[in-house]
Amino acid sequence: MLKIKRIDHVAIAVNDVEAAAAQWKEAFGLEVREHEVVESQKTEAVLIPLGDSNIELIAPRGNDGLARFLEKRGPGLHHIAIEVEGIEAALAFLKGLGVPLIDEAPRSGARGHKVAFVHPKATGGVLVELVEPSH
Repeated sequence: MLKIKRIDHVAIAVNDVEAAAAQWKEAFGLEVREHEVVESQKTEAVLIPLGDSNIELIAPRGNDGLARFLEKRGPGLHHIAIEVEGIEAALAFLKGLGVPLIDEAPRSGARGHKVAFVHPKATGGVLVELVEPSH
């Protein structure tokens, strides 16, 4: 069984996280809580709390896939991240259902969380990230 807890974040691909964060602050008064370079993902990320969830602004720092995304589509919605309990079991469950996965095993993501991506073919074109927080 898949144990979904909440939407962890909505990720927006940008070229410059600081400039984008300034736009979110100016438009909505939202402040950055965390700013990090995620070496394992080759991205720079800022996290902006919004209620029980977050907006994550991500920029490529060597991540070719994210750079191609920005070249083709420009800045915009990149993925939706769903917090799950037991990411390994969630991946096994989805694989057993035949759901196409980008990652069959979790990897290290922002904030030290375990993450894995579900292929957009499984969700009508939306990239979904599964997240298990490191507590």
